[in-house]
Amino acid sequence: MNSELNERENPPFIFKDNSQARNLKELIEKLENSDADLFQYHVNSERNDFANWIQFGLGLPELAKIVRGISNKESLVEAIKLYLTTSENQKLKQQEKQKNEANNQELEPEKKNKILSLFKEKDNSSVNNEINNQNNKTDDDVELPWKKGDSTLSNNISNKFQNSTNKPETSSQPYESSNKPQMPIQIKTTDTSKYRDTSSESENRLTDEEAQKIGQMLNLVKEEIKKVIFGQDEVIEYTLIALLCEGDALLEGVPGLAKSLLVETLARVISGTSFNRIQFMPDLLPSDIIGGLIYDPSTNKFTTFKGPIFANFILADEINRAPPKTHAALMEAMQEKKINIHDETYILDRPFFVLATQNPLENKGTYNLPEAILDRFLFKIILDYPDRESEKRVINENSIIGKVVEKKVLPRVTKEDVLELQSKVKNVFISDRIKEYILDIVEATRGKNKSIEGMQFIKYGAGPRASIYLGIASKARALMQGRNFVLPEDVAAVAKPILRHRLILNFKGKAHNISTDKIIDEILIKVKPE
Repeated sequence: MNSELNERENPPFIFKDNSQARNLKELIEKLENSDADLFQYHVNSERNDFANWIQFGLGLPELAKIVRGISNKESLVEAIKLYLTTSENQKLKQQEKQKNEANNQELEPEKKNKILSLFKEKDNSSVNNEINNQNNKTDDDVELPWKKGDSTLSNNISNKFQNSTNKPETSSQPYESSNKPQMPIQIKTTDTSKYRDTSSESENRLTDEEAQKIGQMLNLVKEEIKKVIFGQDEVIEYTLIALLCEGDALLEGVPGLAKSLLVETLARVISGTSFNRIQFMPDLLPSDIIGGLIYDPSTNKFTTFKGPIFANFILADEINRAPPKTHAALMEAMQEKKINIHDETYILDRPFFVLATQNPLENKGTYNLPEAILDRFLFKIILDYPDRESEKRVINENSIIGKVVEKKVLPRVTKEDVLELQSKVKNVFISDRIKEYILDIVEATRGKNKSIEGMQFIKYGAGPRASIYLGIASKARALMQGRNFVLPEDVAAVAKPILRHRLILNFKGKAHNISTDKIIDEILIKVKPE
C-alpha cells in the first residue's frame, strides 16, 4: 500500500531546496514541544498568518492550504510529517528511477523484442498495452476498491497537494468519482437450506405463504411510489426497509432530486397517515418543532400547542443547518417516540418515521452532525442523479408536484397494515450463521481482521448499534423479497447504508480522500459467510 505513494512520474512534492525540508523539521520539533493551550490560542487567532508564512516564507502553497483547515496540534504535526515524508520518498524514488533507466537503457529494446515475438498477430496498440502491463505488474492479486481506475492512492494524494492553489474550495466530495454511491456487493447463495428455520417449536413463526404475501404487498407499495419517483429504486427500497424496522434515515443529495416528494408520496401510499415538512434553519428553536405553551388572555390560562413533529411522516429538510439544541428535540422524538412539553408527555402516533436530508454542496451556515447523532439514524442513503432514461421521464411527466402525487398515487396499504408488517419483521428467522457473519463484518471495522488494508484509514469502527441494525434491516429486506429467513445477501445489501456513517476516518483517510464505502466493499469481499 505504501508503495503506491510514490508511483507518479512527475512528483508534485519535491522541495525546491534542502532549506525547506530543514525548516519543516524544525517546525515539527517546535510544534511537538509547544504547550497545547498556547498552540490552540495561536492557531485560532493567527491561523492565516501561520499559513501565509508556510506559503510565502517556505514557498509551499500546497501545505499552506492544508494548514488552514486544521485546528488540532496532533493533526497538524501528522500532516506536516506526512507531507515531508512523502516529499523525501518521491525525491529518492525519482533519483532511483533515473539511475535504473540509465543502467538498463541498452536492455530495453531486447525486452520489447521478446514481447513482440509473443504477440505477432496483435496490432501495435495491443502490444504497447501489453508492454505497459508488464512494466506495471504487481504481486498483489486482490483488486481493492481504491485501486480501480483513477481512484488509486497516488492520484488521491496528488489531487490533495498538486496545483492546490488553483482549485476552488468546494464541498462536492460526495460527488467525486471516488465517492459516488455504488451498488451493494452481490452475494448469491446457492444452498439456502442451512439458513432456514428447521425447528418445529418456533413461536410466531412466519410461513412461506405469509412471507410471499407480504412481499407482494410491499412490492405494490414500491411500484406505486415509482409512478412518481423515477430512477431511484434502491433509495425507495432502503426507505421502505427503514420504515419496516421502525428506524429513521438520513438522505444526502444535491437539491432537486425529489427528497421531499419521496416522503410525501410515501404518506399518500399509506392511507390514514399524515405528513409534515420541517425546514431547519440556524434560528430554529426546539419549540418550533415540538410545540409549547401559549397564554390565552380570554381564559387566563396556558394552552398547549403541538408542533409539526406530531405527524406520522416527518421530512427534516437540511437538518445540518440547525444548532445542536434543536437536534436534541428531534432526537428525543426519534428515539423515545414521545414528546415532553412542560410537565406533560405526549406519545407520538405510530408509525413514526423521520427522513432527514442534508445538502453536501454548502458549508456556510451549517453544523456538522456529531457522530452520536449520526449513529441514531438506521441508514445514511446517498442519493445520486437519475439515469438518462429516468430523467427523460421526469421531463415528460413535468407538472405541479402536488397534482402529480394526487392524480397518480393511490393508497395501497393502511396505517394498521404498516404496524402489523413492523411486528412481522421480528418473526423473520435469522440463523446463528448469519449472526456470526454480522459480527465478523462489524468486528472487521474495528481492526480485528488484519487482512483489511483499508483499516489503516479508520480511527473508530462501528459500535454495537450497527450489529443490531444489520440484524433487523436484513430481516426487513428478506421480508421484502418474500422470504421468512435471512440470507447473507440480505446482510450485504444493507451493509453500506448502515456502516458508511459509523466508520470514522482518521487524518490519513481524510487526507487521501478515502470513501468509507470503498472500505466496506473490501470488508464484504474478504469477510465470507459460513
